[in-house]
Amino acid sequence: MNLLILLSASTVLLLSVLVFPLLDNQLFLKWKWFSSSSVVADFVVMNGFIFTSDPSLPFADSMAVRDGRVLRVGKFSSLQNLCRDETEVLNLDGKVVVPGFIDSHVHLLFGGLQMAQVELHGLNSKDEFIRKVKDAVNDKKRGSWILGGGWNNDIWGGDLPMASWIDDITPNNPVWLSRMDGHMGLANSLAMKMAGITNDTQDPPGGTIMRTIDGEATGLFIDSAMRLILPSIPNATVDERREALLQASNLALQRGVTTVVDFGRYLPGSSVEPPWEDLSDVYLWANSMGKMRIRDLIRKTGRVISQWIYLGGVKAFADGSLGSHSALMYEPYIDEPNNYGLQVTDPETLFNLTLAADYAGLQIAVHAIGDRANDLILDMYESVISANVMRERRHRTEHAQHLALGASERFGKLGVIASVQPEHLLHNADSAIKKLGTDRAHKETHLFHSLLASNGWLALGSDWPVVNINPLGGIKTAMKRIPTGWDHAWIPSERITLGAALEGFTISAARACFLDEYLGSLSPGKLADFVILSTDSWDDFAAEGSASVEATYVGGIRAYP
Repeated sequence: MNLLILLSASTVLLLSVLVFPLLDNQLFLKWKWFSSSSVVADFVVMNGFIFTSDPSLPFADSMAVRDGRVLRVGKFSSLQNLCRDETEVLNLDGKVVVPGFIDSHVHLLFGGLQMAQVELHGLNSKDEFIRKVKDAVNDKKRGSWILGGGWNNDIWGGDLPMASWIDDITPNNPVWLSRMDGHMGLANSLAMKMAGITNDTQDPPGGTIMRTIDGEATGLFIDSAMRLILPSIPNATVDERREALLQASNLALQRGVTTVVDFGRYLPGSSVEPPWEDLSDVYLWANSMGKMRIRDLIRKTGRVISQWIYLGGVKAFADGSLGSHSALMYEPYIDEPNNYGLQVTDPETLFNLTLAADYAGLQIAVHAIGDRANDLILDMYESVISANVMRERRHRTEHAQHLALGASERFGKLGVIASVQPEHLLHNADSAIKKLGTDRAHKETHLFHSLLASNGWLALGSDWPVVNINPLGGIKTAMKRIPTGWDHAWIPSERITLGAALEGFTISAARACFLDEYLGSLSPGKLADFVILSTDSWDDFAAEGSASVEATYVGGIRAYP
């Protein structure tokens, strides 16, 4: 698997005890052969249109590679002295080349596991939902769990699924089906019985058990309430998780993704053990068996375990999601006037742990969707910066979806990275208008251009399996902002250019995880990760944002197809 994975310690509970410094420079020695006249390139691509993501030389037509690194970029005439009989030369016939895409926010194993479960993305009706579950029951033994995810009730009009929809067809099989955003899940009555859920079960802090007006649990569990069900679900086996890594990595490479920031299988309120088990049972196994198609750089308490895994920092949650009505907002939801969302982590606890983690030199990423949640995290970061020594932090806010007036400017002022996922807006427009009202939805949602205009950093990603792992789709969406079923842009003033979108998936994404010295641009000395696209017209690409992946190279070696 020739794909770099950055793992996040996915819980604030670990903030004060883990120390993961930046990459050891000894791991990426600056080679002296770049200036040597006797150097021979292993591989040269020529006659292309290469977008380098390097402002010192934004475009080139040729690139030389040696030992997995970019040796030189420029015109082919300037590279010819590097070619010998043994040098492989590829004529690109004018095709556009870009650096390997960095997906700044994925749940890699979670997505890989879902590939083998009930697929519920894109369902348009209650009947389709029920049919999918019924088909799954036919393939399962009595007593086996039926697991799946991806449903989005907003697509079929907003009605939330209930256990009563599927109880008649699943009397002998417990069921757990997560919503597309991962912040809500549906259990059938058998699953609730196995978990000991009754009408008297109390909501846990930071979570909600959905109930009827009579107080009966409907089967829906939001955010931290999911922990009431999750322990009853058998863990995926080691073999299943290893296969999930292989399948997910292959999919990523098909989409031109050579680096991912993996936020693990952690959900609000769940056990902290799965991410660490995945590290030891899956990633380190793949590395030791030579099965890594993933560059994995891990540095733990000063020890470099592998050149393929890098444990990049720690993650926490501030709130839930818009679709689950659990994003923390200043004003209530229009369709639930008594609901302002959820703060899933106690603010004092979150601040104290973040302060300790920052003091230890850790990079911190906090999930924040709602406008109030984003302001709370910006306030927290500002206090932490004031309390601790000055240094370059690159703390992150994951999603930064709804921003109150002035928040965009604060991202730039504080140097906080907005890790955003463009394709979320494809399904969010109608939902945001319904839940927040037209005025709020059009003023504060997915403010990509405003963040950049305020000197903010955008690191782009997918949040797969919430949406597809597909940087080219994310790039087009960031440029066009046309939601599903619409014929016009949503908040057109927030569109960004092709160049800005590409940088969000390349050099800016690398900066967001302290890897910009090694990845993110096709610059001499950096790892030769690049993607050949189908288009041979940069102008058409810049105008329409449409292209597909023809080939993915990692370290100068073809990894797909």
